[in-house]
Amino acid sequence: MAVRKIRPNYGSVTGLVADDRSARSTAYESSLERDFIKHLIFNKNVLKHEEQPLTIEFTDSDGKQRRYTPDLLVFYRRDIALTRDWRPLLAEIKYRSDLFKHWSELKPKFRAAWAYAKKHNWDFAIITEREVRTPYLKNITFLLEFRKYSRDEVGNQLLLETLANRSATTPACLLDLISEDATRRATLLPTLWQLIANGDIMIDLDQRLTMISPIWLGKSKQRCECDEPNAWVSAGSSHRKRWQALRYYPHSES
Repeated sequence: MAVRKIRPNYGSVTGLVADDRSARSTAYESSLERDFIKHLIFNKNVLKHEEQPLTIEFTDSDGKQRRYTPDLLVFYRRDIALTRDWRPLLAEIKYRSDLFKHWSELKPKFRAAWAYAKKHNWDFAIITEREVRTPYLKNITFLLEFRKYSRDEVGNQLLLETLANRSATTPACLLDLISEDATRRATLLPTLWQLIANGDIMIDLDQRLTMISPIWLGKSKQRCECDEPNAWVSAGSSHRKRWQALRYYPHSES
């Protein structure tokens, strides 16, 4: 639960992001926070996240008592091998321009957050627009809308069974295989995007999604072998590798 309530602010973007998996909403105080929260909601490696989870009290260089509230605390799943040993992540979301402009003021806060995280066996990271605002974000923003729809079990089965007979194809080709009728293809398209959003059908989320993007079954052995190098990403790795850990990668349940 947030330690302080986020109120409407006419000087910045505030609001709520709904989580289709947990039926709860996360408050944000900037559009960058909102976009980062989308990463967490889409990511199946994340167990849960809490906004403004705690306030850290510390003493600055002048001996004055200060308080600092980080933006988010992220917990990872323990029921899969990939994330079993990942430490929780205490995160601050900041634009790079704000970091450069206010670094002397922010540095003591971040140092206190790092010490607090270390004491609790967590990690602390500063996340900027460079990590958040990528083609990946555009793709998951698009796909998250389809996770809100009711499941079409008949359509799901038809799409998955058709794709199972092919090693890889594209959305356009898959729909063409199923029907020559344009209306029927259009009806199935939202179901196809929902299967992709849920990870049942895989696609390269780092590339712009189109009707000719390669797609394959989520449990394809060939593709899983290609994704194995991602499995060694750990909580103690470099900042770049730590960010990769926030992404959703195919994994084997264990």
